[in-house]
Amino acid sequence: MTTPYNDSLSLADLEQRQDFIRRHIGPNEAQTQAMLQELGVESVDALVDEIVPSDIRLANLPAIEESKTEVQALADLRAVASLNQVNDSYIGLGYYGTLTPNVILRNVLENPGWYTAYTPYQPEIAQGRLEALLNFQQMCIDLTGLELASASLLDEGTAAAEAMALAKRVSKNKKSNLFFISSDVYPQTIDVVKQRAEMFGFDIVIAPADDVVEHDVFGALLQYPSATGEVRDIEHLIAKVHEKKGIVAVAADIMSLVLLKAPGELGADAVIGSSQRFGVPMGYGGPHAAFFTTSEKYKRSLPGRIIGVSKDTRDNPALRMAMQTREQHIRREKANSNICTAQVLLANMASFYAVYHGPKGLKVIAERIHRFADILAHAANFKGLTPLHGQFFDTVTFNLSSEKKAEIVARALAKGVNFRTDVENQISISVDETTNRAKLITLFDILFGEDHNLDIELLDAELRVLGSSSIPASLVRESDILTHPVFNSYHSETEMLRYIKKLENKDLALNHSMISLGSCTMKLNATAQMIPVSWPEFANMHPFAPVDQAQGYKQMIDELGEALIELTGYDNISMQPNSGAQGEYAGLIAIHKYHESRGDGHRNICLIPASAHGTNPASAMMVGMKVVVVDCDKEGNVDMDDLRSKASELADNLSCIMITYPSTHGVYETTIAEICNIIHQHGGQVYLDGANMNAQVGLTSPGYIGADVSHLNLHKTFAIPHGGGGPGMGPIGVKAHLAPFLPDHALVNVSESTQGNGAVSAAPYGSAGILCISYLYIALLGRKGVTDASKYAITNANYLAKKLSQHYPILYAGKNGRVAHECIVDLRPLKASSGITEVDIAKRLNDYGFHAPTMSFPVAGTFMIEPTESESKVELDRFIEAMVSIRDEVRKVESGEWPSDDNPLHNAPHTMADITAPWDRAYSIQEAVFPVPAAAANKFWPTVNRIDDVYGDRNLICSCPPLSVYQD
Repeated sequence: MTTPYNDSLSLADLEQRQDFIRRHIGPNEAQTQAMLQELGVESVDALVDEIVPSDIRLANLPAIEESKTEVQALADLRAVASLNQVNDSYIGLGYYGTLTPNVILRNVLENPGWYTAYTPYQPEIAQGRLEALLNFQQMCIDLTGLELASASLLDEGTAAAEAMALAKRVSKNKKSNLFFISSDVYPQTIDVVKQRAEMFGFDIVIAPADDVVEHDVFGALLQYPSATGEVRDIEHLIAKVHEKKGIVAVAADIMSLVLLKAPGELGADAVIGSSQRFGVPMGYGGPHAAFFTTSEKYKRSLPGRIIGVSKDTRDNPALRMAMQTREQHIRREKANSNICTAQVLLANMASFYAVYHGPKGLKVIAERIHRFADILAHAANFKGLTPLHGQFFDTVTFNLSSEKKAEIVARALAKGVNFRTDVENQISISVDETTNRAKLITLFDILFGEDHNLDIELLDAELRVLGSSSIPASLVRESDILTHPVFNSYHSETEMLRYIKKLENKDLALNHSMISLGSCTMKLNATAQMIPVSWPEFANMHPFAPVDQAQGYKQMIDELGEALIELTGYDNISMQPNSGAQGEYAGLIAIHKYHESRGDGHRNICLIPASAHGTNPASAMMVGMKVVVVDCDKEGNVDMDDLRSKASELADNLSCIMITYPSTHGVYETTIAEICNIIHQHGGQVYLDGANMNAQVGLTSPGYIGADVSHLNLHKTFAIPHGGGGPGMGPIGVKAHLAPFLPDHALVNVSESTQGNGAVSAAPYGSAGILCISYLYIALLGRKGVTDASKYAITNANYLAKKLSQHYPILYAGKNGRVAHECIVDLRPLKASSGITEVDIAKRLNDYGFHAPTMSFPVAGTFMIEPTESESKVELDRFIEAMVSIRDEVRKVESGEWPSDDNPLHNAPHTMADITAPWDRAYSIQEAVFPVPAAAANKFWPTVNRIDDVYGDRNLICSCPPLSVYQD
């Protein structure tokens, strides 16, 4: 007997209810209706209609595919990945095969406790990643021989460009405008530095390293070992530059420094490089953590972030970001750099790699790599093929006739092997950690033919008898490395696993609770989107592999690019910028070169609203623009009269405006289209900052609004996780007239229209290894889902604003009293009435199990809150409950029930040390650590009390303190 379905759902409905959209969007149907009732509207669409200006509203859903299930999307991407041919790579040039310890792969790279954390601006709940970053700094300090390290930069090319900028800032040779680059620096690094120098107006000379003595320079960049592998003593060259008051930066291979004399000991003023080969997959170019070290005397000029050791209110050691924290938002166009991010997740992986292997393990790895290179060179000499250099670490280069080179390369490709071949009549072979005996035999077969009769063991024995001079005696490292106990304590997997877990437990990430940071969009980073990052087809591809071997990457990047073009309303896109700030830089370069191409190179005025992100003026400064600030009115909108006046007054030299939409104040300004028109009428271009794109997708778009270029924070709107402070991606979309001015690459031509353009990143597609996350985000949500994401981001923000407005002033609102996807809560009245500051409330939220919202930006004394579409009403209500409870606590201070210097806000956050010590405070332990039932049910314990920032800045310590300090 058959059972009638009657009122049951259709097959199509049943399939629809399995889709990804409902799992990405936090509120279910009942929760949505409850929020809409609170807001007094009938539907989400009706709410959006009230908020998004009709003149910029898109009529239809974006023309991208419908949503896919996770199973289908992963299967489709697996088919795309299979198009990649991952050869054994000996290309080198800063990218090497590496063996990621599985304990690090599974428990860091693939662990949301590490990859969903935010930048450690709230250090009391970030002590784990701060310790890992301090370890990274100590590792870099030890290996480079200098006193001070940053907590990572975007990539080696960017680090080199920053080193040039530092040299200009600190060099005492003020009359010189010339920067020297050794011709044996990696070609992609030269490309990035040349582009940066052009924008700064520096003169450049590229010549053999020895020629530096012939030039009067403010700085120089040398490579150690060289791009062709040569290891040579550069101490005398550094000394000659110093005689002329110049600054020398050395680009160094981190693995070679395990065996080579430290560049700091040779006199280098700064050392830069990539930590990629310390356990971070190549990923077709990234993400990887660059390192940057310098001497103590240049600490105020060091770009990026520095982790420092301070103390908490119990005088216990505690870590924090020192000095450079958000410096763009303070110094703006006078900032050292526009860098606002790092590569924290990858720096942590590299530091854990060093912790896991320790100094002895690293020496074994480095010696094994060098031994294989030695054996290769010894065999070549035996066969009459003389290497170009007799002294090297891991790279052996041969000069060959064109016929011989073609023959060897053909044999290599037939055996699935890639060499470096971009230099005419030359090949280079860089061995790495993945090289083994079988692979070395294959190299012999390729170089000498399969009848070579070479025996590795015999060659090795001969070398051990004869000895090796491939590392000169004067350059053999004698100084110890990694002597701190942290690098000598966790070498079994059990110990390492527990150390990683111990640090993870100290950090609050998205896997614990919502992170409501305004303008940072801490949304769901779905597990399905993260899985392909570790697939070998994506993880193990060298960025300079022949393009026909990277067809899977090409298809994925092209399809992602097409989707982003559709969603932004632009005509073209560049995937190269690997952070939002770098996207700003690339976009402004395109504007500058566009004006230049029209004979308008004099246009150098950049208008920026007073509310703008701090990176905007810093980026404008980097391309030689002069920043003119446009006022905002009392509602937080751009002052149109001031804009018209300044655009008219400066029309002859107007280059562009940089504006964020919705505004940094969390409002859909109704005049945005008019702003674009005004700028265009006066000959300028519109740069629309993509930081708030999460409120645009599917509803409007920068191109439709009238903008000419935008960067997209893929780590915000398109779900690449923040990684504890990086990685990020900042590709730029442009209108057709700017497309010819997008970045290109010295080794891989990105497109015919951009050929010959300079690069902004070391790899042609930036951090390509994480683009699969955004690709899957779009595929899983589809045209309806990406639009729903924007709609529910707006809905959640307005619900949150409405509920909080009953207890706190909401600083800005748009038409109909609504906000966009974020809102600003004004805490200044509380400070006036009680003495309780925004910092007190931020730290108190930790006791409730929450990360604080964005604090004091864009308005001092406020919180900027963005709940995102991924949070359910249950989580929103839990956050609202915490904020309401905190408001009640403030009232007790206002009334005098709690003293101003003895209350849970003033003393927050509270730790286990507080409740296990004698308790003599004006409030109870229950009120301190379990202020509401929800906090007790899912308690997060900060591991340190409030950190003393002033002490940390006055006593700058950026290396690992003795382990006894923590034990005591």
